[in-house]
Amino acid sequence: MKPRSECTAHGCGRSGKKLKAAFLLLVIGLVYSELMNSDIPRGVANSGKLHMVHGLFVGIAIVGRILHRLGICHQVSFIRWFVACFLTRSNPVPAGLRVKDLKFSEVPVRVYEPTTVCDGLRRGLVYFHGGGWVLGNIDSVDEVCRHIAKKSDTTVVSVGYRLAPEHRYPAQLDDCETATCHFLSVAEAEFSVDSRRVAVGGDSTGANLAAALCQRLARREDGHLPFPCAQVLIYPALQMADFNLPSYQQNHAVPILFRGRMAFYFLQYLSGDMSVCQDLLEGNHIPTELRPRYEAWLSPSNLPPECLVRGFCEQPTPEYDGEVYHTIKAGLEPEVSPLLADDALIQKTPHTFLLTCEYDVLRDDGILYRKRLLDLKKDVTWQHVKDGFHGMINFFNQGWLTFPSALGVVDSVVNYVKTL
Repeated sequence: MKPRSECTAHGCGRSGKKLKAAFLLLVIGLVYSELMNSDIPRGVANSGKLHMVHGLFVGIAIVGRILHRLGICHQVSFIRWFVACFLTRSNPVPAGLRVKDLKFSEVPVRVYEPTTVCDGLRRGLVYFHGGGWVLGNIDSVDEVCRHIAKKSDTTVVSVGYRLAPEHRYPAQLDDCETATCHFLSVAEAEFSVDSRRVAVGGDSTGANLAAALCQRLARREDGHLPFPCAQVLIYPALQMADFNLPSYQQNHAVPILFRGRMAFYFLQYLSGDMSVCQDLLEGNHIPTELRPRYEAWLSPSNLPPECLVRGFCEQPTPEYDGEVYHTIKAGLEPEVSPLLADDALIQKTPHTFLLTCEYDVLRDDGILYRKRLLDLKKDVTWQHVKDGFHGMINFFNQGWLTFPSALGVVDSVVNYVKTL
């Protein structure tokens, strides 16, 4: 007869294996369920690979959610850790480029300087990463910034701004302003960069920060520092007034950004109050007196006809909820929703590069912003990726995660920056 302690040990071992198997089956079941709710149209570039990557990201999020509910760690912390450890590629710095990690007025930055000989001063680009104001960091756009710096012979500054939920609005925008103004003040003396040829830019919510920063600086007009010469906006998130635009309807379940997830990110940025998420999606947060004004800017009739080809359903007028409005009203201000700024403020913004993707819930944000800029006779360069999806730039030169189509997105930025 085996000793009791040995039997107990064997029993615990079997129980542990059963628990692991049950946990694995649970995760697989949840991932399968989520994948069944996704919709990847045939026209998307590398659709098979996108299915696989989406499944991986869903799995990471589900494990993080389970660990969060068990009280082991926060879901966001787990996702950040996993991505940093297993999905972020770190390559040796290529020849012809010098990379330095610095702090600009206490804000972490990474500076990419071409080492080739330059006649005179170089141009500059201050870059803000995406990630829903919650995820992402300097490392997540390292390959992108290296490529832009080297191929366009431009000094690039990547900003490591603070993130939600630890820090809410306006911390992210404040950090971007601090880093940008610091760079503008020392560009020539410390980096041999012409401060009059410095642009700001970013992808997704980083593009939101770039557009909001240009409007903030334009509103102040203090004249002490040069104004950014351009804003580079890669599939930007520009408004939280209407989550039922044609692109939100057509691409509501297209990875890697679902319609509901964008509302989640806006709320994380503002306050973290998820109780009003469904109200946001339904439009209950817009006061009756503001609707005509927003509809003039956000009407589907302002979009090119091809944006309506894949279908669009007019929504009934939502029922206004004052409590919801007061919870999120900061999000309707231009510093969170640059597309909702007055004409007088948008008139002051610099030259614009806009990139949109067909299979992206944020497609219409960018296209509608382009129309507002053009209506005000502003200079706009627009690039539309017909087989593109949100987040493409995250898969640039990332080993097995690389999407070949991401190179075209980054090179379109390179080509524009060369013109500055």
